[in-house]
Amino acid sequence: MRILVIEDEPRMLELLRRGLQEHDFAVMTAMDGETGLEIATTCEFDAIVLDIGLPRRDGYDVIRTLRERSCTTRVLMLTARDSEDDIIRGLDLGADDYLTKPFSFPEFVARLQSITRRQTQDTNCKIEAGDLAVDLVKRSVTRGNNNIDLSRSEFNLLLSLVRSAGQCVPRQSLMEGVWGANPGVGSGALDVLVNSLRGKIDASYQPKLIHTVRGSGYLLSSSWHTWGQAR
Repeated sequence: MRILVIEDEPRMLELLRRGLQEHDFAVMTAMDGETGLEIATTCEFDAIVLDIGLPRRDGYDVIRTLRERSCTTRVLMLTARDSEDDIIRGLDLGADDYLTKPFSFPEFVARLQSITRRQTQDTNCKIEAGDLAVDLVKRSVTRGNNNIDLSRSEFNLLLSLVRSAGQCVPRQSLMEGVWGANPGVGSGALDVLVNSLRGKIDASYQPKLIHTVRGSGYLLSSSWHTWGQAR
């Protein structure tokens, strides 16, 4: 796989470059956000490893600009910032996963393989549930004849639900689908995100699609009355 590493700390950058090459990755590097953004938008990569605290452009600005330019390359944010707000901000701007320093290299490689595997699975795929349609390539959502604008996190949450339409998806599975295996994100963030998503795809439509299964998780269904515990 072709990997771009954007990291301004020379020792960390060299460790990542050598480690990835030892795992047969083709690696390009950049030491500031402006250069990294230019390389990311002119060359094709399977994934980008992106630090946050970068000179010239920070990682948040880089990922925001990439997504605004319709760049769909998978991005793994790698940073020492481990607060819930930092994690959610990075993922909501468009990152696919978030790994905090210090980290183990095997986990780092596994995260890269995971996000690139999801990209392969999503190619040329569209999922429908009733009048709701989710396009995985364009990352677009429609209900009826209306386009619905979702944040990155809202889209990933909806994707987890629609892939298991009619089945209850456990809370932990939904959180991992949105924020990856990030223990820094509390379960309350999921409820906030679900309410936000409901406001966009359910508030003005019938039937309601997103339902709570008490003590378990959430499900997406247009015939939720069959679930005695759903509301």
